[in-house]
Amino acid sequence: MVHFTCDLCGKDITSSGEDRFVVKMEAYPGFDPNEIKEEDLDDDPMEAVADLIRRDDAFASQDPADDACRRRSFRFDLCPCCHRRFVRNPLGKSSANVLDFSKN
Repeated sequence: MVHFTCDLCGKDITSSGEDRFVVKMEAYPGFDPNEIKEEDLDDDPMEAVADLIRRDDAFASQDPADDACRRRSFRFDLCPCCHRRFVRNPLGKSSANVLDFSKN
């Protein structure tokens, strides 16, 4: 029998007969879409292709371990109580920060 424990509170989920919730998260670098501007139309397209190839070659030669540090996946098992708490505040920000009080 597979044993599950809540990753937040440590409660035994398997024997309690309660539902188990799985939370999956992924963190990776964000990239903005390319924007075409008037000055881009004057550029030499062959030089732009050469730049892209050089950039991709440099990216491919990077250490794979470095890329693994930039992209991470997480999986958590939560009990119903911790799941409700997580859904209400996924980033775990304190209430004072969420309310955004003025500084006066």
